[in-house]
Amino acid sequence: MSSHKPKNPLFKESVVDSFARQEAMKTVGASIVSVGPGCVELGFTHDQSLTQHHGFIHAGFVTTVLDSACGYAAFTLMPENTTVLTIEFKTNLLAPALGESYRAIGQVKKAGRTITVCDGELFAMREGEEKLVATMTGTLMCVANRD
Repeated sequence: MSSHKPKNPLFKESVVDSFARQEAMKTVGASIVSVGPGCVELGFTHDQSLTQHHGFIHAGFVTTVLDSACGYAAFTLMPENTTVLTIEFKTNLLAPALGESYRAIGQVKKAGRTITVCDGELFAMREGEEKLVATMTGTLMCVANRD
């Protein structure tokens, strides 16, 4: 259970509304699995149009989904009438992203007034087995007065 306290009582609705405007997530076919204080899980299924030349999900899409999971995890703890922007991330590609479906989990590691640090993990599900294929550490900024 998370010890994080949301500053926005409507944080779940804010995440869902913002996510609905994410054209990149529509391209990947990602959807929200769960939203909690400081934690967001996204999921998507394997799509050949997202693969690289070996048939694995391209690292760019892996990074894109992890960035969104981390960003929305940070956003859950931000005040009303603010938004989130990524200012830095590092990704470790641990294994080929080859599965029937994928889940990305973003979790707040340290929330600050302006800067939040998150950890992300991407798992590939294949034949009933789950495998960690990538991790991310991201730094995100709380921005006020921006639509």
